[in-house]
Amino acid sequence: MEPEKPFAITLDVGSSRANHTGAWRSERPVYVDLLPPCNRSCPSGQDIRGWLWHAESGGYENAWRAIMADNPFPAVLGRICYRPCETACNRGQLDEAVGINSVERFLGDEAIRQGWTVPSPAAESGRRVLVVGAGPAGLSAAYHLRLLGHAVTVRDAEGEPGGMLRYGVPRYRLPRDVLDAEIRRVLDLGVTFEPHCRVTDVRAAKEDGGFDAVFLAVGAHVGRRADLPAGDSARILDAVSLLHDLEEGERPMLGRRVAVYGGGNTALDAARTARRLGATDAVVVYRRTRDRMPAHDSEVVEAEEEGVLLRWLSTIAHVDRGGVTVERMELDDTGFPQPTGEFEELAADTVVLALGQRSDLSLVDGVPGIERADGAVQVGRDQETGCPGVFAGGDMAPAEHTATAAIGQGARAARAIDAWLRGTVPAAPAPRRDADFDVLNTWYYSDAEASVRPRLEAARRTSSFDEVTGGLDQATALYEARRCLSCGSCFQCDNCFGVCPDNAVLKLDPGYEIDLDFCKGCGMCAQECPCGAIEMVPEET
Repeated sequence: MEPEKPFAITLDVGSSRANHTGAWRSERPVYVDLLPPCNRSCPSGQDIRGWLWHAESGGYENAWRAIMADNPFPAVLGRICYRPCETACNRGQLDEAVGINSVERFLGDEAIRQGWTVPSPAAESGRRVLVVGAGPAGLSAAYHLRLLGHAVTVRDAEGEPGGMLRYGVPRYRLPRDVLDAEIRRVLDLGVTFEPHCRVTDVRAAKEDGGFDAVFLAVGAHVGRRADLPAGDSARILDAVSLLHDLEEGERPMLGRRVAVYGGGNTALDAARTARRLGATDAVVVYRRTRDRMPAHDSEVVEAEEEGVLLRWLSTIAHVDRGGVTVERMELDDTGFPQPTGEFEELAADTVVLALGQRSDLSLVDGVPGIERADGAVQVGRDQETGCPGVFAGGDMAPAEHTATAAIGQGARAARAIDAWLRGTVPAAPAPRRDADFDVLNTWYYSDAEASVRPRLEAARRTSSFDEVTGGLDQATALYEARRCLSCGSCFQCDNCFGVCPDNAVLKLDPGYEIDLDFCKGCGMCAQECPCGAIEMVPEET
């Protein structure tokens, strides 16, 4: 029995079965399946609407398995993804966006609690693939390649897998037991992980290891430096090294006053980490205004809650022991910061540089066909390089540099590698029209405020690396999943079945069908479909 959909109104079914349609019908209704904005905007390529459908009926394991078809790390992304799907969510124009990320996290955590696993591939292909880099892109590619039956070896310079998920994302955002559980599930499929194994020559690694293809996923682990004038006793660190060393058990002595130079998420992570390491004053110095800051708003809000100060329109001109000289900036007509010649002293025991990261691309030096530009390896639509059998993704490829995007690139590369190994062409997704807000009949949906994830009190955050943001419980996750409007896809609310004056809508299991012998083309079903899953098309002649 299908569960009742709590936010859709179903009208009573009519009783008439009128005369057959005459030749005067000019339009007829058809059921459509449009692309919802959440799916369209997801960098990891998830069928969000599809797994929410399972979740809203309490089918959590089926929902989790639907996620795992695209993304092997729902508990991880449920914590660190910046939620472009929610920014695009149609419900945001009605009241508040569906908490997609919150439900994803709940499903990922539930899978860990319940011990759900992914079946191993039914058949082995006999082909071997080398993945260089055990970050989100590399592990995603390894997961999908293994499910496709290929033998996969992942090599990484670090001692533990995870890449920047482990060595760049602090524990208060991503607990390591969660990360380890989801990585272990990938390795348990039969993926071989070789730690402390830096690849310096991709051609030699491929040929000497007898691999049929290679996926390069070298993360951006090298912090960019700035040529700052500094005294001999100035203490300057880079944020990437700070976060990396902390993960390996080192607790650097930063002093009471820390200045972080930069405006991205890594800058805020460094400042928030400094507070947890004992700094009483942590200030982020950024040369533009907040609206131009690359860091996400949620990161800025949480940093401010923890006592991190943000100094806008400022740049560090000189660093010395115990302080920095800051110059005030102003934006010109193009929005570019210009110096003003106005200086101020700022107390700081340590300066942390967070000016971006880059990948070490020396492993592809001299490889025929591989082109580099702007510090990235150039790739095609399916992550292929110009060298046959070599693919690349993640931070070393030109794209949005987030974990979510990297996971999507890994999945896309795996499909392309599989096709290349089998001598076929990757199937292009079928074009689909968008389910924009204007296709919805929103009066059918009840008001329902979004659920809010609990957060650790600000006073308790700076004394430990405990996780800041909590998850939803089962009841709240179910409620949040049911806020989905199912944009552009029938969710079996029975409205079309109930409003048709001629009972021309037939119920199937599942779905519906139009009995064109009785349909008059009045369009009432399309007008009353809440989610825009019916449209009127010209009658066939």
